[in-house]
Amino acid sequence: MNTSAALTSDDFDELDTLLDDLRTRDEEVPQWEFCEGFLAAVVCTREPISDEEAVDALLPEFEGETPLFASPEQKARFLALWARRRAEIAESLQAKVDSLDDDRAFSPEVMDVRGAVAALPDDERAAWEAESTELELPSFAQVWALGFMYVVENWTEAWEAPRDRDTAQWLDDSLQKLVALTEDDTATPDVSMYAEDGPPSVSQVRLNAFGEALWAVYDLHQIWSSLGPRVGTVVKGNTPGRNDPCSCGSGKKFKKCCGA
Repeated sequence: MNTSAALTSDDFDELDTLLDDLRTRDEEVPQWEFCEGFLAAVVCTREPISDEEAVDALLPEFEGETPLFASPEQKARFLALWARRRAEIAESLQAKVDSLDDDRAFSPEVMDVRGAVAALPDDERAAWEAESTELELPSFAQVWALGFMYVVENWTEAWEAPRDRDTAQWLDDSLQKLVALTEDDTATPDVSMYAEDGPPSVSQVRLNAFGEALWAVYDLHQIWSSLGPRVGTVVKGNTPGRNDPCSCGSGKKFKKCCGA
């Protein structure tokens, strides 16, 4: 099997079905949109994160209780789809694109939940609202951004700002674009991202912020790809000499920077 093959709509449906099944054993299992953001951040993170480590952090197994995954085969299937999507995201972030409309551009799987509910027939929407336990529907791309920031907040050392001031500022500015999407969309809805002719559910302000966040992911990927793993994580024998340029990108000698 080609693990780098792009996921199809059927593959994403299968992922949703897998997560639905896991949710019968743990209601805290997130939707795939959260996993999408989580996975994008894993691809960008300065330190390599294996698929097993990432999935174990995202979907921890119960201790002494019913396993989260129904079988080893179910977990293996999830990991296989996960690996293919990870490769697809990595490839898109490495592509040189000038527009997000480029077919090669990074395009996360996000859901306009508000648009989907608004597009329901009146009787179905009323029934859904009566049964729903959600106090407020998430804004467009909000769950995706929360998934991304979950990685940033849980792999803190790998996301520590570099010593170079300009690069650190670039990192912070980029992260703030993601943080902005974790907030609610309070502007007036202009369009529906669920259906072309659906009731307005997403503001133009939100769409602009989403585009800025996508470019920010490109920037974050470039920042950490350029700097490489931290000096403290390189294997023995690859540590720079005291008078060599520091690999963190500060431009200073190793002995006056990370090797101080």
